[in-house]
Amino acid sequence: MGIGSTSAAAADSPDESRQQRGSLSWLTNRELPHYPSAGRRYFYLAVVIAASIVLWYQYYVPTAVAPLLLRQFHLSFHHYVYIIVGSNVAGVVAALFGGFTDRLGRTWVVIGGLLVVALIQLVAIPNTTTSAPFIVAVVAVGLFEGIILVATPALVRDFTPQLGRASAMGFWTLGPVAGVLVASVLGSHTIGATSADWQREFIISGIAGLAVFVVAVLFLRELSPRIRDQVMHTERDRALVELQARGLDVESATRHPWRQMLKADVILSALAISVMLIIFYTASGFFTVYFDTVFHHGTTYFTLPQANGIDTWMWAVDCVGLIVFGLLSDLVRVRKPFMVVGGVGAMVMMVLLISHTGHPTSSYYTMVWVAAGVFLFTAMAYATWMASYTETVEARNPALVATGLAVWGGMLRLTVAVSLLILPVMVSSASKVVDNQQYQQFVPKALAIEHQYGPLIAIVQKNPALFQTLSSYASPSDIPPALVAKGIAASGGGKEGLANLLKINGIKPELAFLQKYQTHLLALQQGADASPAEWQHWFWVCFGGIAVFIPLVFVMKGRWDPRRAREDEREHEAHVAAELERLRGTGTPS
Repeated sequence: MGIGSTSAAAADSPDESRQQRGSLSWLTNRELPHYPSAGRRYFYLAVVIAASIVLWYQYYVPTAVAPLLLRQFHLSFHHYVYIIVGSNVAGVVAALFGGFTDRLGRTWVVIGGLLVVALIQLVAIPNTTTSAPFIVAVVAVGLFEGIILVATPALVRDFTPQLGRASAMGFWTLGPVAGVLVASVLGSHTIGATSADWQREFIISGIAGLAVFVVAVLFLRELSPRIRDQVMHTERDRALVELQARGLDVESATRHPWRQMLKADVILSALAISVMLIIFYTASGFFTVYFDTVFHHGTTYFTLPQANGIDTWMWAVDCVGLIVFGLLSDLVRVRKPFMVVGGVGAMVMMVLLISHTGHPTSSYYTMVWVAAGVFLFTAMAYATWMASYTETVEARNPALVATGLAVWGGMLRLTVAVSLLILPVMVSSASKVVDNQQYQQFVPKALAIEHQYGPLIAIVQKNPALFQTLSSYASPSDIPPALVAKGIAASGGGKEGLANLLKINGIKPELAFLQKYQTHLLALQQGADASPAEWQHWFWVCFGGIAVFIPLVFVMKGRWDPRRAREDEREHEAHVAAELERLRGTGTPS
């Protein structure tokens, strides 16, 4: 049943035809009067997904260069976290405004956001020399990203019948995952040792954003309100949707949007995924710090490249899972079993992650499969949740999908902001490690000195003031006899004390090195010692978020049994056929 069979019934009005013939109509008129063919629809979806990926990539560039930014703008780890919290709070406000795209349209929001964020990344941030403008720029990116967080999945929903919704949403949810993966991979290949490298990362992301902006401004379109404000179960519904569109009262359908969407099933569903995704935002923002500081077996640490390598495996598996489980969900026609299995599997893998945190037998590849397992199961739950959530919102009112997504986007950003405020308190070791990360290079030398001269260092540490005074003399012969006697006594007394004192005098450069970096190295060591237990406590919070998610699956729309879902599909097809026959016979929409 093709769209051509109803072209006469759904033909453009004279005003629409004249508008489309205008010289700039290809640029200004974004609405499609007909539901597009499969090829065009997939192209529009590809543009939306590309926009989502590049925007999330730009959002995560600060994470990829965080150590350089901290040094450049003299920020502590806590201050940096507060900046990210501010960006998320801006995203909360913006996401709520994203609901207005139900009335104003989606495409110009996406196109405008792409341009503004690209210019911020390309021009504003690289030319920032003080912290205040940098903070404003980062918060501005969060503001625009919050709006687009609502507009892009709304476009995906508009162009996707319910039967293909999970696979389409699986591709859309690639945005945040592929975004952080791109930022990590590009950063690992382009970040060097100079302080200017942080600017290069923003410039690259800005150029990428401008490229996608050009594609979007030339080609991205959206459905007219009368078409998108209906539920489309399968692609075979196109003819009925277009016939019914002629009689749809858009103004009435979109009246009192928040009153219609602030319902228990919509709110609880949004809460469910928001708390489940605490682990995602923890990983995307802090897993490099986690892997780099928690796993220290004797004098062996996961190096920063190894930490990034685990991240790469983890996000790659997540990307594959989003697509595969979305396709499987569409194939068997159900969402809820995937959400429950994904939630339970993620909880099991979270327990393994907790047990392996800081464990001396937790090798590189052990952590690869544990971390990847967590996000394989969360991908199963998330891709199918996105499909089920839009269907839950459609059941309330298909004309207010963006408003329903705004409820989710605002709640998600608020949850992230609150969790980011709590995380540094529960994982205080992260601040000690990150704030002193630049001194990590001195740890091997300090450990070697302590290993070789441990007994002598212990003597000095028992009497720091005395040995500080002794070290101030250029030559042992210049030291007063009474002070020498005190030094010998403090070093063990007798011949042994004299021998130790001479040895201590011989390692003055090594002692000076330890004294210079002692405070920073001690903070690093304290952070490393406390880190495993603190991260375990935080992961139990993430575990609790997933546990909350599972029972709230039951408030969402959709079948559990694939057989019942197929029966619903057959009944719907029969209804569509009968309704089409009736409308064509009467010549009027219902």
